[in-house]
Amino acid sequence: MSNPPKRPGGAPRVQRYLAVPFAEKDAAKALGARWDPAKKKWYAPQGVDLAPFAQWLPPDDGPAEAARGDTLREPVLPPGFVAYDGEIPPWE
Repeated sequence: MSNPPKRPGGAPRVQRYLAVPFAEKDAAKALGARWDPAKKKWYAPQGVDLAPFAQWLPPDDGPAEAARGDTLREPVLPPGFVAYDGEIPPWE
C-alpha cells in the first residue's frame, strides 16, 4: 500500500476527492480542482477553500474518507437477500 505524498514538514498531503460529473469538469477545473489520473477522480487540493466545491463534495465524506482519498462502503443488499455458498440452494 502506498503512502500519501508528504509535504516538506512531513505531514501527509490531504486531498478532498469530488464527485464531478463529466459535463461539469470544466467548471470544477476553473475553480481549481485537479485531476488524479491514478484514481480517475477530481479533487480539491489541500489549502483550497472547499465552499465553491460544495456541490461536488460527497454527502457522507467525513475526515477518515478525506484522509484516505476514497470511500469503502458495505454493499446495499435487497431485503430478504440470502447468500448462496454453493452447498444447498437457499430457494429449496
